[in-house]
Amino acid sequence: MQRIGKPRILIVGCGDVGMRLLPLLVEKYRVFALTSSQDRMLTLRQAGVTPILGDLDQAHTLWRLPHLAAQVVHLAPPPSQGSTDTRTHNLLRILAQGSGFIRQLVYISTTGVYGDCQGATIDETRQVNPKSARALRRVSAEAQIRAWAVTHQVQAQILRVPGIYAGDRLPLDRIARQLPALVKNDDVFTNHIHADDLAKLIIYVLSRGKAQRVINACDDSDMLMGDYFDLVADAFNLPKPPRVTKQELPNLVEPMTLSFMSESRRIKNHRLSELRFQLTYPTVADFLKTTKAT
Repeated sequence: MQRIGKPRILIVGCGDVGMRLLPLLVEKYRVFALTSSQDRMLTLRQAGVTPILGDLDQAHTLWRLPHLAAQVVHLAPPPSQGSTDTRTHNLLRILAQGSGFIRQLVYISTTGVYGDCQGATIDETRQVNPKSARALRRVSAEAQIRAWAVTHQVQAQILRVPGIYAGDRLPLDRIARQLPALVKNDDVFTNHIHADDLAKLIIYVLSRGKAQRVINACDDSDMLMGDYFDLVADAFNLPKPPRVTKQELPNLVEPMTLSFMSESRRIKNHRLSELRFQLTYPTVADFLKTTKAT
């Protein structure tokens, strides 16, 4: 009797979250990982996966992808310019050659697609309203994936992710440099998820996600951005950032930082319950209780 091997999965984009995801996959799956960097090949092999050299900006390099795996996790960001995600376009065009073979695509998007909600409490039924070119490219990717999945009868799940943090992804440098936060009356609500929780959530979506489903991949934190900075500062015995008004802010921070500090939304994650998913760190404060200043 022929032995059935492990199911195959393709990871597109192996940055920090991708590397956290790999150890959760290798016991169950034969894992392939697309990388555009020759220097990353050894690191990926050491993580127990088969690296595939290819560049989403160069469609002709992706020829190996269509029949590698029935499940795909798309973690790669859009390009840094334009209003459309040409990388996702190139990926989907090549994956279409495996029509009937690929059955699931999980895409990691951003809560930035909602735009500025002026502090309103929202869920996945909120209409997207991107305000930055960066968010427009994410909306482009989501739309492409939805249409492609329907056409090719593939189950697609879109995870909208807010600010990702971890022990090595805290705003300590920002706080040490005493970059400003907004005064409370001008401040914006911000949303978070720990990188390990996000990696674990992807595993749950792969096995339990509903077809053509959008999921807010955030924790239970409900705080203003300045309070977040203060919380981290207190945990690491750093001085709290100075507070300024929104009128003063444009002269004090970079344009991208200003963009993040101009959008306010309180995002609910009710759909995590349909996956029976439990956050390891329900709030940023829960995580900070486990770490110590060095």
